[in-house]
Amino acid sequence: MFRSVIALLAILGPMSALAACPDYLDHSMRKLHSKEEVNFCQAFGDKPMLIVNTASHCGYTPQFKGLEALYNKYREQGLVVVGFASDDFRQEARDEASAAEVCYVNYGVTFTMIAPSHVKGAEANPVFQALNSQSQPPGWNFNKYLVDASGKVVQHFGSNTKPDSQVLEEAIESIL
Repeated sequence: MFRSVIALLAILGPMSALAACPDYLDHSMRKLHSKEEVNFCQAFGDKPMLIVNTASHCGYTPQFKGLEALYNKYREQGLVVVGFASDDFRQEARDEASAAEVCYVNYGVTFTMIAPSHVKGAEANPVFQALNSQSQPPGWNFNKYLVDASGKVVQHFGSNTKPDSQVLEEAIESIL
């Protein structure tokens, strides 16, 4: 009997955590230049996130360094940073190996980067479809969407908002 209860709790525990995850995060997407996929509910479903649409050949590309610094500063408090590579603004590398080199080698990115996909319009990936409906679609690369642990967009920051800006850090601290 005791083993049955333990087994049932083991099954219900993860299911109840997944049940609280919003539908738009219940997707798996491939990581940048990898065969590995990440399911957002399983990996990040109960954590606040900073979601960013990125490109490796943009004037804002140096923001990778600041995003990595934000991730390192707040990850112990639960913040997840997720970058979505995209060529929607025609500034992503032609191949994933080059995009990965920019992220991982040139800027030392350790936060999760997702393989190139659309972030605006009818072809936007499911995560960005939801972000766009809750807030606004990205007008350019390096838009930042601060999402609370329940999956709600708390605030949108445009490309000009640098990762080390006081307004972004204050917003992050307010949801941690």
